[in-house]
Order: sequence, then structure tokens, then C-alpha cells
Amino acid sequence: MKIFYLLLLTTFIGGKLLAQNVVKMSPQNLEANQVHLAFVKMEGQEVVKVEADTTIKGTDEATIVKIKDIDFKNGVVEVKVLSRLITNAPAFARGFIGIAFRIGKKNEQFESIYIRPTNGRADDQIRRNHSIQYFAFPDYRFDKLRKTEPEKYESYADMGLNEWITMRIEVKDAKAKLFLNNLKQPSLIVNDLKLGAETAGSIGLWVGNWTEGYFKDLMVVK
Repeated sequence: MKIFYLLLLTTFIGGKLLAQNVVKMSPQNLEANQVHLAFVKMEGQEVVKVEADTTIKGTDEATIVKIKDIDFKNGVVEVKVLSRLITNAPAFARGFIGIAFRIGKKNEQFESIYIRPTNGRADDQIRRNHSIQYFAFPDYRFDKLRKTEPEKYESYADMGLNEWITMRIEVKDAKAKLFLNNLKQPSLIVNDLKLGAETAGSIGLWVGNWTEGYFKDLMVVK
């Protein structure tokens, strides 16, 4: 079964003309790790539903659904995400949802950029400034990065729960840019990906604690 379906679309990354591929997500090519995975209908379309295992207590964990048979180093990952809080989520839950990339074969390491939809329209400006987050598993989680280099790996963008948000990450060696909702300018720029410029690996759908996440329309450029 082929995972990729080649579209008559191309894009330029780093001066190179690359083919753009739609990734068909199915039970055969998804691998859940510390999450509950399901396929549900939303607005007449089948989407992927992902919930982190409630027994996982740490933050920025390997709570991912990995796409099988993808080796990704440089290129673009784009997906539409929608976040809800699970029942009885604590007040500090944020609806964490995002993309993992360059995932190791045993999920032992990966890079990730995720969003906190509850922060996007908060009245507290500090919370708003923490709407977007980069981290690298396992050694560079948000709390460490916020302490050692505050503001460098976080940013603001307008967003909310229960709405589809397009996330597009462009990766080139040690640099990554996040674009939200087809905006021309990036909402976050990371110039020093912690796993290094030569790392490659799979791509995954990532959710954090107390999140009920939905994903659709995954595309990859490489």
C-alpha cells in the first residue's frame, strides 16, 4: 500500500524545486505511542483523533502518532489541527497540539513545534506570548528552554480551541519556521534545532496532556 499520492504541485525550498505529496493517513501507516488513536467523522470528513494517555504525567513527552515509512530531514510538513480539552482537564490545561519531526526509530528523540490554543486569546499578555512552543525530546523541553533562554523558543499568534488551524513547518538543516493559517510571515523561527542539522527521521502528530486532538490534510514536501 503506497502512503504517498503525488499531486501536480511543486514548491521551492532552498532554491530547489520539490514535489508536494499528500499523506493518506490510515490504520496501516500510523503507529501510536503513548496515545489513543481513532478515526472519526467531522463535518463529513474522516479525521484522525489523538488523545494522550492520562497516565503520562510529564510534559513534552513522546505522545505521538508516527507516520510509518517516512525518512524526513529537510522539507515541509503541513497539517490542519483542531484541539479540545478532555473532560475534567485542569485549569492549567492548554490544548497542546502540534507536529513532531525527525523522530528516531524507537521514538527516543525528535524535534517538535506545538501550539497552546487556550493562550491565543487570553487576557494575560504573558500567556499570549506562550501560544507557540518549540522543544526537542528528550533533553530540551519547554521548561528548560524557558529557563535558560526565555522567549527564544516561544511566540504569540491568534488561535483558539475547537477551530481548525493550519500548521506548516519548513525545515532546512538546523533551522525551522512555523507558519500558521497560510500567513506569509512565520509565527516562530528556530535557528538552532537541538538535534542538529544532520538528523533525519519520521514525522508524527503530537498532542500533550489533557488534549483531545484532531488532524487532517497532512502534506509533506521533501
